[in-house]
Amino acid sequence: MLPGNTGGAVMKPTNFARYMSTYLTEFLPGVKGVSYNTIASKRDTYMLLFKYLKECQNLKPEAVDIPQLSMEVINAFLEWLEPTRNSSVSTRNIRLAAIKSLFSYIQMQTPDYIYQCQQILSIPRKKEPEHNIEYLTVDGIKAVLDAVDTSTKQGLRDLALLSIMYDSAARVQEIADLCVNDFRIEKPSTLRLIGKGQKTQIIPLMDNTAALLTKYINLFHPHYKGVHGIPLFSNRNGEKLTRAGITYILNKYVDLAKEEHPSLVLETVSPHGLRHSKSMHMLQAGVPLIYIRDFLGHSEISTTEIYARCDSEQKRKAIEAACPSITKADVPLWHSDSTLIEWLQSL
Repeated sequence: MLPGNTGGAVMKPTNFARYMSTYLTEFLPGVKGVSYNTIASKRDTYMLLFKYLKECQNLKPEAVDIPQLSMEVINAFLEWLEPTRNSSVSTRNIRLAAIKSLFSYIQMQTPDYIYQCQQILSIPRKKEPEHNIEYLTVDGIKAVLDAVDTSTKQGLRDLALLSIMYDSAARVQEIADLCVNDFRIEKPSTLRLIGKGQKTQIIPLMDNTAALLTKYINLFHPHYKGVHGIPLFSNRNGEKLTRAGITYILNKYVDLAKEEHPSLVLETVSPHGLRHSKSMHMLQAGVPLIYIRDFLGHSEISTTEIYARCDSEQKRKAIEAACPSITKADVPLWHSDSTLIEWLQSL
């Protein structure tokens, strides 16, 4: 008997465990080149699936194999997410996409489970209820930026951070991952973002934002030239700001702005809310959707169209411009002291 072997039976890894392992550790990072955050999101989905199988199907994670993961089981897992995990429809669809991505990979690796894989790949997304995108007005953005005390070194950093978040409409992780050499100081000033799927985007910056960022870099990173990998925004320990740290800084100034301008600032504003705000402001300024799509890094124009559907003020103005009103404004009112018939006859 080998040292350390207690004599107990060693469970052989299942096909599902083997395929999931190579998918997460080799295929996604090596072949597809996806980011760590994307891999972590998919991993979290599979951990939730194992949790469901253990609690509701009495299946231990190490015993789960492909034949047990039928379309019915996956549908039951998706239904379990909403009430048990308090998942939104959007989150439910993200979990489904992660599962489909894995089974698409399994289908490529072996023909043995092709029918089962195709059944799972045929599971439709759940339709999300339409909702209005909440965003700050231009005055609301100004109120948040004006709340920053720029007389301090930290205040200058925070103003540069918030200005870049709004001006670039970048995702919070894209902001966190920025390095000093991602900023081009020479005009036209630009910012290089590494987005979803490791796609690189070059974003133009407004002159005022570029000047502010230049001042910030000269103060915080005076010896950056020739040095790569220096975080653009860092904490007191010199470590790059995390998503949570960026959200904390934003919330700090949103709360201050609400005290001064309660009518201009929403109750809650997330980093993605600044992205929404910039997108809506571009749309309201007449920027074509196709340019907004490219600016935001959307792969499909349909993703960008949500902003057009949500801008009711723009809809109203467009309708008024195209269709002049022919309704009389001086229609007599129906008072309680007259009968309905008399009121109707007076029209």
